[in-house]
Amino acid sequence: MLSAFRNAFKIPDLRKKILFTLAIIAVYRLGSHIPLPGIDFNKVEEVQREAAQGGIYGLINLFSGGALTNFAIFALGIMPYITSSIIMQLLTVVIPRLEAYAKEGEQGQKKITQYTRYMTVVLSLLQSLGIVVTANSGRLFSAGGQPIRDFFPDLTAGKTFLVVLTLTAGTAMIMWLGELITQRGIGNGMSILIFSSIISRFPAESAAIYAQARGLKTAVVAALGVGIVVAVVLVEQAQRRIPVQYAKRVVGRKLYGGSSTYIPLKVNQAGVIPIIFASSLLYLPVLAATIMQNEGFKSWVDSNFASGNSFWYVATYFLLIIFFTYFYTAITFNPVDVADNMKKYGGFIPGIRPGRPTAEYLDHILTRITLPGSFFLASIAVLPFVVQGVWEITAFPFGGAAVLIVVGVGLETMKQLESQLLMRHYEGFLK
Repeated sequence: MLSAFRNAFKIPDLRKKILFTLAIIAVYRLGSHIPLPGIDFNKVEEVQREAAQGGIYGLINLFSGGALTNFAIFALGIMPYITSSIIMQLLTVVIPRLEAYAKEGEQGQKKITQYTRYMTVVLSLLQSLGIVVTANSGRLFSAGGQPIRDFFPDLTAGKTFLVVLTLTAGTAMIMWLGELITQRGIGNGMSILIFSSIISRFPAESAAIYAQARGLKTAVVAALGVGIVVAVVLVEQAQRRIPVQYAKRVVGRKLYGGSSTYIPLKVNQAGVIPIIFASSLLYLPVLAATIMQNEGFKSWVDSNFASGNSFWYVATYFLLIIFFTYFYTAITFNPVDVADNMKKYGGFIPGIRPGRPTAEYLDHILTRITLPGSFFLASIAVLPFVVQGVWEITAFPFGGAAVLIVVGVGLETMKQLESQLLMRHYEGFLK
């Protein structure tokens, strides 16, 4: 592997891409520490002390790379763009115009990307306004059970506009940095930025684990983390290959077809999206309790859905992930369209008739392999809550969406480097 890294830096254009990607990551991490205008640093330090103790602040810091609790210009991170991408992907299924764009190829994809950017800006405006108002009123952060207020002293309409504009511009800049990596660097830009945010929190999380669970517990947690990463790699790479045979056909004077290939159906077809959906849905009761201001309902929500310490929270989270895994897989993979395309180009699955029988066969296979994938995804997601409940460790970075994103992005980036090296007749990373 060391020789493969050395070979990568020997190739001028590949070395340039790697260094460019690292430079963009450095700019992104710098923006996670530049504070917002008019912020009270004493309040920020108070939040960071609470975040260092773990809890919900530790989870927020893990996904934002510390930008949110730093109240930095990149505090919103890439989440508005991810939310917009998911919404556009869902709307593509139900809006005929967007579906037509999706089938037009590169030009249609450019249109969808443009709409995604516009929606990202709108969501950023709404989310940044919500952060400013809730943080200043004491409904966003608390310390020792007491709300932390007045992050922006003497907040006026003009100051609010300036902070909201700064946060929205920060998200727009993150989008631009991600696209620069995609065009001129290595890997998918947005994924690389999320990867760097999560990785940046690992040293602090590891130090917190060592401080709370010295000796044998720390070694067990480290071994458990390695085992989880290996299991995620195996499941992410696992797929059921459906063989497809193409019949020979004559077009003009040329003979086409006669080849065999396969349809790769992944065990985890939905990726990390079900965890994001389930987390968002579980936040709704807390949001409803905050808006309604009903003491009985608020007490019930606080005891059952406010944190992962409750059995009902963990059980509901587990079941929602399984549901959304099937839901998102059904949206992203349409067996009827796949069967129709195969039939159009003379393809068939050996032993299965083209058309509707092929669609039913693919749907049956996909339903069966999605079940273990959904259970694995749900188990990884609830594992941090189980560890925290059993060993009282508030910082456990080897679970949930974090480890899935880190492993997934790492694998995809390594594959891109591998293909670049093999194109130039160098030995790659994967042997």
